[in-house]
Amino acid sequence: MGKRLLLLYNVKAGGGKIRRKIDAVEQIFAEAGYQIYSKMLRFGVNPFEDQTGEIDLVVICGGDGTVNYVVNAMRTKGLDYPLGIIPAGTANDFAGAIGISSRPLTAARQIALGVEQRVDCGKVNDMYFVNIFSFGMFTTTSQHTPDKIKKRLGKAAYLIEGSKELHNREYIPLHIVYDDGQVDVDSMMTLVFNGETAGKFPIARTASIRDGLLDLMIMRKCSTLQGAWAALKLLVAGKENKNIIHLRSSKLSITSPLSPLTDMDGQPSAEFPLEIECLAGNLRIIVPKK
Repeated sequence: MGKRLLLLYNVKAGGGKIRRKIDAVEQIFAEAGYQIYSKMLRFGVNPFEDQTGEIDLVVICGGDGTVNYVVNAMRTKGLDYPLGIIPAGTANDFAGAIGISSRPLTAARQIALGVEQRVDCGKVNDMYFVNIFSFGMFTTTSQHTPDKIKKRLGKAAYLIEGSKELHNREYIPLHIVYDDGQVDVDSMMTLVFNGETAGKFPIARTASIRDGLLDLMIMRKCSTLQGAWAALKLLVAGKENKNIIHLRSSKLSITSPLSPLTDMDGQPSAEFPLEIECLAGNLRIIVPKK
């Protein structure tokens, strides 16, 4: 009997293009000697709930939100399968961080011939994130951007939708305890990176999914013009200025008198207070041999 592969796919990710390629993806893994079990993901239903028998590999077809959902579902069941990622969303930041091609069939071949590596995973309260956790201005943009706009405009959709939040900005007073100390700050936007990109924008350029650390980036309270300029430089060019605080830490404790909405890989996330940590080498990921 060949190796057993569970193929989980989100038909809504990236405008639904992956649906037309599932058969070709299955063929690639069949030729690599896998016995394949395919399952269409339904958010709200744990894909491992009725899983019987051993699985040698789980392959996820979808965007960062899909990867996030599967990782949390897997951890809920106490499972630790190796994961292959076939990017099929709008940004696919995590797939990019592990060196996977943006072309689904090429990605499938990379996984079929790939090697397993341990990479970091973020955890906030009792939830897990693979790329970014955030709150404040711009940070729930992915949740609010219609799928048809994402499909048509790609990452530019995030800039357009995010710009609408400039006039509705909210200052969030934070008390943050990190590895090397603590800080109090009024934040307009707070980002906690495991990877280095958000919506394909190279923001946390010193971050790595293999260093055991999280990169915390905070935009301080400032004027609308200063905030717009700082956000533009950060999102488009990864440039920091005096309005940006950048800390690196394995653990973070964040409290606030407010309870802002949070986002985790494009999905609604944890409530305050926040206990955040980098789980070094927590995920088994299939990466290209090179």
